[in-house]
Amino acid sequence: MSGLLEVPVVPVALARLSTLLPPERVQRVEEYAAAARRLLDGRTLWNVSSTARGGGVAEMLHTLVAYAAGTGIDIRWLVIGGDADFFAVTKRIHNRLHGVPGDGGALDAGARAAYDATLARHRDELLRRVRPGDVVLLHDPQTAGLAGALRERGAHVVWRCHVGLDETNTWTDDAWGFLRPLVEPAHACVFSREEFAPAWVDRRWLRVVPPSLDPFSPKNAELSAAEVEELVHRPGMVVEGTALPRDARVVLQVSRWDRLKDMAGVLDAFAAHLDDLPPDVHLVLAGPEARGVADDPEAAEVLAECRGQWRALPGRARARTHLVSVPMDDLVDNARVVNALQRWASVVVQKSLAEGFGLTVTEPMWKARPVVASAVGGIRDQVEHGVSGLLLDDPRDGAALVAALASLLADPERCQDLGRAAHLRVRDHFLADRHLIQYVDLFAQLLDAATAPEVAQR
Repeated sequence: MSGLLEVPVVPVALARLSTLLPPERVQRVEEYAAAARRLLDGRTLWNVSSTARGGGVAEMLHTLVAYAAGTGIDIRWLVIGGDADFFAVTKRIHNRLHGVPGDGGALDAGARAAYDATLARHRDELLRRVRPGDVVLLHDPQTAGLAGALRERGAHVVWRCHVGLDETNTWTDDAWGFLRPLVEPAHACVFSREEFAPAWVDRRWLRVVPPSLDPFSPKNAELSAAEVEELVHRPGMVVEGTALPRDARVVLQVSRWDRLKDMAGVLDAFAAHLDDLPPDVHLVLAGPEARGVADDPEAAEVLAECRGQWRALPGRARARTHLVSVPMDDLVDNARVVNALQRWASVVVQKSLAEGFGLTVTEPMWKARPVVASAVGGIRDQVEHGVSGLLLDDPRDGAALVAALASLLADPERCQDLGRAAHLRVRDHFLADRHLIQYVDLFAQLLDAATAPEVAQR
């Protein structure tokens, strides 16, 4: 894709959420929807990201844009294209924001040139669409370089960063050094956790907005037992291992093929401690078809590494482990398969080494599945250890992961208790009404402050 792509989104009425929310929350979000219509009357609210498919950002935008459109405001979603060099640079930034070197390449003048060249191809077209007074949400490092031109255009610019690390190191400093001159023109910045924001971000215009999920999306909607069975056992998805079992308990991790998700670490822990688990337990590692996510150039490489690792396992371990590649040709179908896998699993794992916010944690929590996840980043805000799931203090400790799994698999009643509490935690904290309300508050403050000279000149 060489130009800007507008993503079509069908409006969805907020009233759909009313079946899940208490009356006071329904009233509050309706009041905020009315305030948003007044506030944004005559303006367009733009979202700009780097992909419309694959990954949590795209999934959230499909939901939030649909609900926002359902309130009657003019909201649009644009996706920028990029070449291999651009996405290599942005993946390098992504990894370094998580504290790791990634491909080891430099964020130097050559990287800047590759980055700027791609955004330059989109800038004029974007500026022709955006009018002075519009509000623009730029998502993640791929779009940060558009902030300056949009501000000069007279738009109100918010940069939304979905990734980060609580602690800084040489790699995070390198990434933020690259991004700082690109981000600073934005009027406000939004992070999933305050700890993710570097010290130079103006705290007056820093907002913390955790992500949310849509219970009615194909990824989360109720499925019958027959639908789960059909979707899980669809032919052709297993790329390593035998067909998925029909009469065994399953430990599942669903995530992108990204080293920070540590699929390899889950596979290694399961195989190394196989005798500590009941003999009827199988492991399923499932990710999107590796060529289906445009802005993740490492996916195919990581999947290939996992396949090689699986082939090197002893026969006993190979017989109880399965690698699954979920097709990306049809996004609704992809979401339904992931939904079914999560509902089918006995326990869901997210052994991330770093995580801005794990939708692959929130999703099974909503489905009342017991979750074992790393105590990193935004996951610590999602899961209350021992109440709505189990957290691993050291995400690299495979023995601790298996011990946590074994404790749950031996105690079905505890699994049910954790699952029920997990569902309620998502209902109370991570649905779209809270997310939309926080954005309306930010836009109100941003538009009000636009008339203050000291803010306009900061």
